[in-house]
Amino acid sequence: MRVGTILGIAALLLAGATAVYWFSLARQVSLPEDRTAFVATWLFAAALGVSAFFKRPGILGGIPATLSIIIGLFLPFTIYVSPQTLGDGTIKVGDPLPHFSAPTDKGEIFDSKSLSGHLVLIKFFRAHW
Repeated sequence: MRVGTILGIAALLLAGATAVYWFSLARQVSLPEDRTAFVATWLFAAALGVSAFFKRPGILGGIPATLSIIIGLFLPFTIYVSPQTLGDGTIKVGDPLPHFSAPTDKGEIFDSKSLSGHLVLIKFFRAHW
């Protein structure tokens, strides 16, 4: 097997495994605040994919190398263009629920005071992409 093919496959395995782990954490809503390790790993996988082409990988290594370059550049780009920051007055676990009202999908007005005295879990999730 050619060196370029091995590099291409290794690059795709690295980029793919890191992406699978990233989306697993996203599904659990537990992405780390410091995402440097993810970005560095994806960029390294992209660089490994590029280096595979210098070793003439053939079709068997060229496709994984190309995919690793796409994954390795696209995912850090999405992190860069949509950073998640906490605004002023952010609600944290254990904080009392502030009063609010909003229309429901049936057009009725929901008032947060109706939840008073009950344990409530409210989950807001904004993906990074």
